[in-house]
Amino acid sequence: MQKRPLGKTGLSVSEISFGTWAIGGAWGKTDEKESLRALEKAIDEGVNFFDTADVYGDGRSERLLAQATRGKEDRIHIATKFCRAGDIHDPQTYREDRVRQWCEASLRRLGRETIDLYQIHCPPKFILEDGSVFEVLDRLQAEGKIRAYGVSVESVEEGLICLRYPGVQALQIIFNLFRQKPIDELLPAAHRQGVGLLVRLPLASGLLTGKFTVHSRFESSDHRHFNRNGEHFNVGETFAGLPFEKGVELAQQLAWIADGRDGSMTRASLRWLLDFPEITCVIPGFKNVKQVEDNLAARWVKPFTEEERARLRKFYHEHVHAHIRGNY
Repeated sequence: MQKRPLGKTGLSVSEISFGTWAIGGAWGKTDEKESLRALEKAIDEGVNFFDTADVYGDGRSERLLAQATRGKEDRIHIATKFCRAGDIHDPQTYREDRVRQWCEASLRRLGRETIDLYQIHCPPKFILEDGSVFEVLDRLQAEGKIRAYGVSVESVEEGLICLRYPGVQALQIIFNLFRQKPIDELLPAAHRQGVGLLVRLPLASGLLTGKFTVHSRFESSDHRHFNRNGEHFNVGETFAGLPFEKGVELAQQLAWIADGRDGSMTRASLRWLLDFPEITCVIPGFKNVKQVEDNLAARWVKPFTEEERARLRKFYHEHVHAHIRGNY
């Protein structure tokens, strides 16, 4: 497993790491035993970094990570997030006493003394512009409760605001073949400042696996059902902000990327992201061992040629960009 530096934190993390939203909840039914088997498989294959949040299954994913990494805390790094257990639009949510409370609760669930990367969980832009929350995180870092901090953002603009603050060591961004806007400004800016980039939703909520049709249906507990049009949170978190039927149509037009790459759109889509040297790691989700294995196989497929990359950029600008909804 290739590793890449996580900004200036001193940590090197597996270029294919994993997010744990799916095993926490909001992606349909979960099986904790299978989730643990999948986590163990990832660790056995060299994955040393996992992303989670306090609200994923009301702490379920943090507890699962604690169980899977017990005794391995020195070599398996964990990023978690805070603020969405409160009202993200209320400035009081970001007061020191509230942040400290959430941090200590995550530490208890994770069974750790220090959080490797503590991230603000998609706060509104005015909170980032105010910047007071970063002073709170500076104090937690000085106390050793967190090793480094970063921000999970919804948009390029929010990411650029975060780069104004020297303490921010990592940004978590939505970036995939359907969301290419970060390429122009955010990727080079973060790279210049030595800020790590974690890529969430690399498969656009599964659209880029190529397995869906317009007749595909999702469980009522799956955000791909209940947040399809942004009813509960930013629509960009679901299918990259594309209307589902349009996303299926566009994915079908991208089927060619699997040629010569194990016939897998999943592996090809992840490979496209890994070809960017500015990216620290991709963090696809998973619910079982098979999905872990499929995602990890992306490290072995061939890179994209310059001609292929130019073709994909043209496709994005001409056929995808205009259909994306949400603040991006």
